[in-house]
Amino acid sequence: MGNRILIAVFLIVLFPGVLAAQSDNYTLSFAPDAWYNEVDGIRLGARVLGEMEGTFQDGPHRLEAGLWVGTAFPDLPVSYYISFTEPISAFSSFGNEGNFRIQSSIRTGYSRHELSMNKRWQNGFDEFDYHEFTLSFSQEKLFDQEYRPYPLLWQKEWKSLLGAEYRLSQNFDLGKFNLNASFKQNVSEFEGFKVAMVEIKQQIPLGDKFEFRVRGFTGYTDTENAPEYLFGISYRQPVGWLQNGISRAKGTLPGSLLDDGLFHVSGHANLRGYTNAEFRSLSEESFVQYNFVNTINTEFEFPNFINSAMSGSIISDFVQLRSYLFADAGNFFRADYELSPGLISDLNEQRADAGVGFQFSINIPDYLGNDRGFAIRYEIPFWLSHPEDSESNFKFRNLIGIGAVISL
Repeated sequence: MGNRILIAVFLIVLFPGVLAAQSDNYTLSFAPDAWYNEVDGIRLGARVLGEMEGTFQDGPHRLEAGLWVGTAFPDLPVSYYISFTEPISAFSSFGNEGNFRIQSSIRTGYSRHELSMNKRWQNGFDEFDYHEFTLSFSQEKLFDQEYRPYPLLWQKEWKSLLGAEYRLSQNFDLGKFNLNASFKQNVSEFEGFKVAMVEIKQQIPLGDKFEFRVRGFTGYTDTENAPEYLFGISYRQPVGWLQNGISRAKGTLPGSLLDDGLFHVSGHANLRGYTNAEFRSLSEESFVQYNFVNTINTEFEFPNFINSAMSGSIISDFVQLRSYLFADAGNFFRADYELSPGLISDLNEQRADAGVGFQFSINIPDYLGNDRGFAIRYEIPFWLSHPEDSESNFKFRNLIGIGAVISL
């Protein structure tokens, strides 16, 4: 089954690219690539971008792909990723493209293949003022648990997911606003679970170099769900870890850094102060996952001398060092949770945290305003509403995070 899908996807994706490559106007750009994880060892390969010359990934026949070989020669040493996007002229105009996209990947023990239809409505030349809508169908399966740092957070059945997603970005008088709402329904013979999520973000400038940012998140899924789609208090859904090369497979980050709760992957519930406690529980296999979460994250940004020194320069448009106070709070619910052997009940918990953080980021947005860069955070959650055991509510705790908790 997996081999047939792989061959079909390569033929579907590469055939239009090969035809386009016959034209002198189509360019393929190659770049070497290397990465590391514990199973593949040093993973060597190449990435390729294909596009019509001069379109800057904004034209027909857009191709992005990668092919790698694991030098430790695991069970499946060759891995790949490929994405092909084709605009649909009948549904497209300037800034309002409609397209279909085919994506396929088999890497780090996970097989995923998706077909999506996408439509964007943009307000003139402002790439931060838009609506986007996506309909998708994907099939995915974990076939090798060796790559996962916490295998109990995953199951190995095929999932066939119908999905819909709506994204809104607006520049209101109050500041930048983003909304993202998504829904997925598993239609495979395995558990017919559903996942719904809504995220809103608002940026509020408060005079010279001060700013308030707020993010709200609500997530729901069935209790009888694949564990990689359930929610934690602090971390992104496990399936979301596959979206970042640093968290995609074990060994890229030292296992002790994860087990001690010193590393945070932003996304979903995002109560960052509970990273230490939650990941120690994961390492001891005594964790809890939730099927309904409702959280709020806030950050009050204040000036620092490094960012002030860069202010007004060209580099300040792409490089930032943010300093901020943060506070997070949320409600976490698990239906039919086994509190102890023979005792089944609903689990309803509230958590909150507060602290100070610093974020270094480099970002060069693409032609649609999407982020292309990275953010590294160092945060000190000095207060927790529910600390572990007999710990004080106030205590020095620290963590390193990737990805902004509130990116605007």
